[in-house]
Amino acid sequence: MSEHVMPTYGRLDIAFVSGEGAWLTDDKGNRYLDGLSGLGVVGLGHAHPRVSNAIAAQSSILLHTSNLYRIPSQERLADRLAEISGMDNMFFCNSGAEANECAIKIARLYGHNRGIETPTIIVIDAAFHGRTLATLTATGNRKVQAGFEPLVGGFVRAPFNNVEAIENIARNNNNIVAIMLEPIQGEGGIQVPDENYLSRLRALCDESGWFLILDEVQSGNARTGSYFAYQQAGIVPDLLTTAKGLANGLPIGVCMARGEAAKVFAPGNHGSTFGGNPLACAAAAAVIDEIEEKDLAERAGQLGDRMRQNFEQRLGALNNVREIRGKGLMIGIELDQPCGELVQKAMAKGLLLNVTADSVIRLLPPLIISDDEADQICEIVCSLVESL
Repeated sequence: MSEHVMPTYGRLDIAFVSGEGAWLTDDKGNRYLDGLSGLGVVGLGHAHPRVSNAIAAQSSILLHTSNLYRIPSQERLADRLAEISGMDNMFFCNSGAEANECAIKIARLYGHNRGIETPTIIVIDAAFHGRTLATLTATGNRKVQAGFEPLVGGFVRAPFNNVEAIENIARNNNNIVAIMLEPIQGEGGIQVPDENYLSRLRALCDESGWFLILDEVQSGNARTGSYFAYQQAGIVPDLLTTAKGLANGLPIGVCMARGEAAKVFAPGNHGSTFGGNPLACAAAAAVIDEIEEKDLAERAGQLGDRMRQNFEQRLGALNNVREIRGKGLMIGIELDQPCGELVQKAMAKGLLLNVTADSVIRLLPPLIISDDEADQICEIVCSLVESL
């Protein structure tokens, strides 16, 4: 490993040199079934022809001009996302953290415009929103915050899946301008809330004049059985962020706004040098085309149900398995003990996965996996858990 790369990750000693579909090949010729999709990024798998062709075609024409000028491919992508999401307008950036920063800035400016001196956003325990200073503060994980104090003010924390706690905050804090949360917590251990959680929060925000900010950086782009997870709750947020699977590996993020939230920013309030450049937008458009033409959101929902049923049958009665949960191809298996060693053991069997929240096996396989590949993932994971 190079000494010139900052040690911000505890990297595994393996280097991948090529990929195809749901499979990766390392520099020694070993093949691995990718059950993680690059942390939920390559939803269409590796070296997808449609995305590769879109990138090649755009790269031979124009890469970058900056947002000082109109970018037609960005405008077309915005129109597509507006149609899918029900949102009104959007700001393009380069990552999920940047998209969340944008949403936080909109909520704060909205509050100041209403005469609130200290606009405050309710955030959720065990959430993950990024590693910039504001999104790090919004993240509900003390371990990733430690050492970076002073953190950013203007946030108050509530328990996950607890509307009553948020209602209590509302009664005692006149500075609240928004609630920010993931519809399904990813880093927090694939936590799925009660069925009426989002609809109750939507009603509370409407009643209180707050923005509902949904972070779908991980759960968006067809991963949970619909293009965005909130669509299964029959609501629409005021601010919506996504990134990861939007362009299948090219860096892109987007913060979408609706209603009053869409009217907050004016020229000079925010910006991005690279955000929404022609190359990233061309890749994202190709991803959306493939998802819609192949009904990959519906496929993810069906295959996820099949995989969780398989896990329940094999693992549900084991004493060391606390819970099997998820939606679509966003699956978590919580054990009764830390299980980080399973990452290496799975690699030895030719499967890539990771462990989050210390004791949750997280699976985010590509949306394009076959039934046989899904069964292979289930078989390897079940054998590893049973061996414990």
